[in-house]
Amino acid sequence: MTPRRTLALGATVALVLLLWWASGLDRSSAPADRFFSQPEIARASEYRTPLYAAAALRLSLDLGLLAALAFTGAGAWLGRLRGSRWIRGAALAIVAIVLLRFVVRLPISFWAGYVHEHSWGFSTQTVWGWLGDAGRSVGLALAVSIPVYVAALILLGSFVWPVVVEPLFNRFEPLRGRAADRFEDLADRAGVPVDAVLVADASRRTRKENAYVSGFGGTKRLVLYDTLLRSASQEEAEVVVAHELGHRRGGHVLRGTLVAALAGAGAILLIALAARTRWLRRISGETGPDDPRMLPALLLGISLLSLAALPPSNLLSRSFEEEADRAALALTGDRRAYEAAHRGLALRNLSDLDPGPVVYRFLATHPTAPERIAYALEP
Repeated sequence: MTPRRTLALGATVALVLLLWWASGLDRSSAPADRFFSQPEIARASEYRTPLYAAAALRLSLDLGLLAALAFTGAGAWLGRLRGSRWIRGAALAIVAIVLLRFVVRLPISFWAGYVHEHSWGFSTQTVWGWLGDAGRSVGLALAVSIPVYVAALILLGSFVWPVVVEPLFNRFEPLRGRAADRFEDLADRAGVPVDAVLVADASRRTRKENAYVSGFGGTKRLVLYDTLLRSASQEEAEVVVAHELGHRRGGHVLRGTLVAALAGAGAILLIALAARTRWLRRISGETGPDDPRMLPALLLGISLLSLAALPPSNLLSRSFEEEADRAALALTGDRRAYEAAHRGLALRNLSDLDPGPVVYRFLATHPTAPERIAYALEP
């Protein structure tokens, strides 16, 4: 068996074992029919299932493209980008690969993000609006993919993102009046004072609802979707905000970033060791680490490692979400509003109420709505 076939077989076996392992784990700990009717569960599943299929297909195309560039003649042209300056060649190769990945995934992304969302009444964007967002996302991907900028963006991102990146996608207006005072008081009681309470014009794109706290220091602000303010009561919106404040008080952003940084460092070490092996160079045709043809193989390795890391990282994320939910309950003391908020959000956003074990482990960054409502019923 040739080295390339050995690699392909090994990757296939590893992926099958990973899926088998995930499918054997328990799903959501709270039965959906305890809090939601069968028609509500079925409607959410009808909306979510095609999106899961689109995500799987998008991932398959992405991995297939990287594998083709890395281990077949399709990536031979990358070698001609090296020239006399390997840094320039690597940068050009990264730009080319990012654009190729965007083009390959574009039809599925357009269907999932525009066609499907419109058919279910969520998206409020025009075609040009969606394409504009996609173009801005590619521009950001290019910016953070050039290695010379990565370290600076990681260090400054928490400060720069709220005032530079977020305005690229939304407009923000200060929330005024009694509602703003109540949210600011809630933030003060949580020990997470914010510098501004803003409303994002999310309805330009979607009817889904959300809120978040972004930034640090002088850029820290509470942002609420206008869709949330229109659909939820003041008490329910305060539950959502209290949850986001719970994330900040629990230091979840910092803790998650540290875990991701450690995992990223380990992945980079593994990839660097692999890049130095003669076996990988022989099957991919690269002449050395400075050959741009090495990049697809490295990106493929990073993608596979990221896929393998999803179950444990989502487990950590769900633990953070549970901690923030409990903080929201403690802060507001309103169990009825808590249950109404999560029930309303789940039904209006068509959250998956009863995900299967593979979906739950690979895609569920949050507990299910039945799990979250169950917290409110605990003594």
